[in-house]
Amino acid sequence: MNSPTDDHPPATFDTSRPQSARVWNYWLGGKDYFEVDSEYGDRYVELYPDIVEIARAARAFLGRAVRHLTGDVGIRQFLDIGTGLPVTGNTHEVAQSVDPRSRVVYVDNDPLVLAHARALLTGSPEGATAYLDADVHDPETILAGAAETLDFSRPVGLILMGIMGNVVDLDEAYAIVRRFLDAVPSGSHLVLGDGTVADGKVHALSEGSGGHGYYNRTPQEIARYFDGLELLEPGLISTPFWRPAPGTIPTALDSFCGVARKA
Repeated sequence: MNSPTDDHPPATFDTSRPQSARVWNYWLGGKDYFEVDSEYGDRYVELYPDIVEIARAARAFLGRAVRHLTGDVGIRQFLDIGTGLPVTGNTHEVAQSVDPRSRVVYVDNDPLVLAHARALLTGSPEGATAYLDADVHDPETILAGAAETLDFSRPVGLILMGIMGNVVDLDEAYAIVRRFLDAVPSGSHLVLGDGTVADGKVHALSEGSGGHGYYNRTPQEIARYFDGLELLEPGLISTPFWRPAPGTIPTALDSFCGVARKA
């Protein structure tokens, strides 16, 4: 797998317009954004006040899910597709804090994420972290690249957080997830979460921020990603309610998630 600087030209991106990965980073309390991104993020919050909580709840869920899979299930390798910009609690940080031997492959096709990929590649010497510049629409390229770091004869944690809404056609989105699941063995787990709407409309963060629109799905549509899998308790649920930390009082958000095992 290529390092972010070996065979790629320096990443270029437009800093005069807001960009969705940077806006998301701003909402998560990161530092990799520009004034144009924070201004856009603030305007978006005025229209959709829950978006910051949705972003942070998704990140917190990712940490809980990875910690459970590493500590309780015993999974030691993860394929994290659509990773976004580095912030605290990245997948490899959580997994390797439980077992330093854990191996993680990150996948994204955003030039800004590529530019920051070195931060994602800093992990424990006992394990491995790698970055693949690829698109979720191209599972074959992702699987071939990930196989350089991961052993697909052993269980894998497949992470698809906030990424499937980039696939406009819902049947294609299901086919993509199925292709990834077909490539991993029994005992692998799917970690998937996304924003939800009741009527299938679009919360198009990317429109107006240099992107192509993001298609949130209904909870029923998200549930189909888990067809044929064994959903872990508490099932498909609003993100803050997935095994919340003791003492927390979750509040429902327009965001659903689940973790499921391939039999």
